[in-house]
Amino acid sequence: MDWEHARYLLVEQQIRPWDVLDQKVLDRVLTVKREDFVPADKRALAFVDSELPIGHDATMLAPKVEARFLQEVELQPADKVLIAGAGTGYLMALAAGLAANVYGIEIEPALASQAEANLAAAGVRNARVIVGDAVHGLTEQAPFDVIIATGSFASVPATLKDQLAVGGRLIAIVGELPIMSATLVKRVDHGAFSEEKLFEYNLPRMKNAPVAPAFHF
Repeated sequence: MDWEHARYLLVEQQIRPWDVLDQKVLDRVLTVKREDFVPADKRALAFVDSELPIGHDATMLAPKVEARFLQEVELQPADKVLIAGAGTGYLMALAAGLAANVYGIEIEPALASQAEANLAAAGVRNARVIVGDAVHGLTEQAPFDVIIATGSFASVPATLKDQLAVGGRLIAIVGELPIMSATLVKRVDHGAFSEEKLFEYNLPRMKNAPVAPAFHF
């Protein structure tokens, strides 16, 4: 396969049409070799326009969603970033070229090890993967300027919101089937947050995500 041509088509046919126009983000997609971050038996599907199973009941976000998330959080060169649900490390690798430090938290040890190996092979030096529950974030490294969650929630856990720095941004898929929305949370002050729904998109639940309370009549 001509991977570079396929990568060009990925940007032009999948990512740009999803309103991802930030050239810094597009350049990262063109630079980081996504095919090296997918399971070996899924390599031919590296650029498929959907979530990709990566084992351990986990999935890799669709490329257009990864790029859109990165654009919406407006990464800055000095930012400290947390990827909640590191998977195989690809989103971490994208973010690492746009921010100062990237941490990934991954509940499945085998995926965390794979992510570490993938990042090292890609020459990424400013990213680190920690085994843990993404719902609880990474308190020992908080606060973060940006948090990106790779699974959905009924509502954004307070544990993650509380780990944002003032001025920090968090993006996650929030809601219940059949309609969920990408939601951008900003910490406007120590005790105040704003939330904005950006676009509709459904994702599997983050492992151990709190269950929405049932309505009783």
